[in-house]
Amino acid sequence: MTGRGETGRVGKLSPAEACFLPIRIETAVPTTQSVLSSRSVPSPGVAQRPPAPVRGAFALWITAVVAGVLETALAVGGLLSGDPGSAGQVAVGLAIRVPVFVAALVVAVHMLRGRGWARTALTLGLGVLGTASMVVPPLTALAKGSSLGAFLADAGPRDLAFGAIRALHVAAVLTAVLLMFVPAANAYFRARRTR
Repeated sequence: MTGRGETGRVGKLSPAEACFLPIRIETAVPTTQSVLSSRSVPSPGVAQRPPAPVRGAFALWITAVVAGVLETALAVGGLLSGDPGSAGQVAVGLAIRVPVFVAALVVAVHMLRGRGWARTALTLGLGVLGTASMVVPPLTALAKGSSLGAFLADAGPRDLAFGAIRALHVAAVLTAVLLMFVPAANAYFRARRTR
């Protein structure tokens, strides 16, 4: 096996070594054109690394799930500390939330791998329906005359923590949805669809 020689040309390389080289190597110092072409057209059989917006969206989906788990823990703690009859409510809530959290993680992994159906599922399922389930109840309360000031005046530490985590949760979901549809992400999903 040989590598780059005195002339800058590439000799025989193993398939593992070859996958780290640009598609077109014309000189020892890659030109702008060869770098751009090597990144926009991956070698067959070589996994294309997701662009930064897709990786960022994935990290935000993980953040959203963690925030959902924390919200659930706070809600369960509040229910169990206040009403001995709330064990049924806790069981129903967990029976709904735990599968949603697991599904969100699985679908987010598929989105990271460039699966268009996963991007659509995250957008519609969590971006639209999930966000609506988080923001409609407080907006409805405000529309019925409740005030944010009155809520904050009556809120305890658990309520304030829940509100802060909920705000992080909503921001993570909305930002993740936006990142999945920026031009670099669109190009990534298009390229993965044609493979």
